Amino acid sequence: MQIEFTHKQSAHCENGVVSNLMRHNGFEVSEPMVFGIGSGLLFCYIPFLKVNHAPVVTYRAMPGLIFNRFAKRVGIKIKREKFNSPETAKARLDENLQKNNPVGLQVGVYNLLYFPDEYRFHFNAHNLVVYGKENENYLISDPVMEQVTTLTEKQLEKVRFAKGAFAPKGHIYYPTSFPKTLELKSAIIKGIKQTCREMTAPVPIVGYKGIKTISKLIRKWPKKKGAKTANHYLGQIVRMQEEIGTGGGGFRYIYAAFLQEASQVLGNEKLKELSKEMTKIGDDWRDFAVNASRIYKNRSAQNDAYNKVADELDAIADSEAAFFKKLKKAI
Repeated sequence: MQIEFTHKQSAHCENGVVSNLMRHNGFEVSEPMVFGIGSGLLFCYIPFLKVNHAPVVTYRAMPGLIFNRFAKRVGIKIKREKFNSPETAKARLDENLQKNNPVGLQVGVYNLLYFPDEYRFHFNAHNLVVYGKENENYLISDPVMEQVTTLTEKQLEKVRFAKGAFAPKGHIYYPTSFPKTLELKSAIIKGIKQTCREMTAPVPIVGYKGIKTISKLIRKWPKKKGAKTANHYLGQIVRMQEEIGTGGGGFRYIYAAFLQEASQVLGNEKLKELSKEMTKIGDDWRDFAVNASRIYKNRSAQNDAYNKVADELDAIADSEAAFFKKLKKAI
């Protein structure tokens, strides 16, 4: 069972899976367009949820939401299933492959043997495509990898039924019906409006206010938690931004690319200008990551280093607050 499937590398897994599945079904939709229409950009601090023994900081919408929103806004239907039994999950996957239907899977990263060791940690919201099976090996298109690869039946079962936060439970998903043409204009506007609402929400853990909250906490962590825990928590913020947020800069660069593409679809030059501004904000996030990493790797020569990176986050929060107010006006 091998389906003719074009693998294209992307910056982030869920966007890449959706873009690749859409291309397979005859619709050329870029990764940034999927991300923007799906209102993928976010900032949220979730103190009550811990991954790798540190509170979760996310720069994107919850796993699965990007595809759900994208599908609803452009008029496609998708099917999702989770399973209690690995046998049932395998049977459903094989059934789709026999019908020449490549599918998206949610998996855990820790046991993905083709990942470099430094990227394998307990994170269960990774996405990939299975597009065939040869001699008991599943053919894998993982959009963050340069080339296609394979996993044995046992290896795939292990990552499909990884334990812990966001446990995938064999999660499989794929599009089932499509309109004749995708209505991109209204979809883009809806996607932008939702992102603007979320990034300017009057909630202390979401959007630019969430960034302000993290900034305050960074100032307190060394005294309150001790240097070891403070460094671990700081490392979690950067890892979520630069490694899990594989577009770098907490997905800000992908969003900038979306705005540039959207400006052409909508004939709106203001979005092109705002795209450049978002790229600059992405650069600021990346500078923060470099300076924060120097602290938790004990390479910072600065006095009062925690307060200085907290100042950087305060400035980013102010930039994002102003940016999303301008973006809302622009559409």
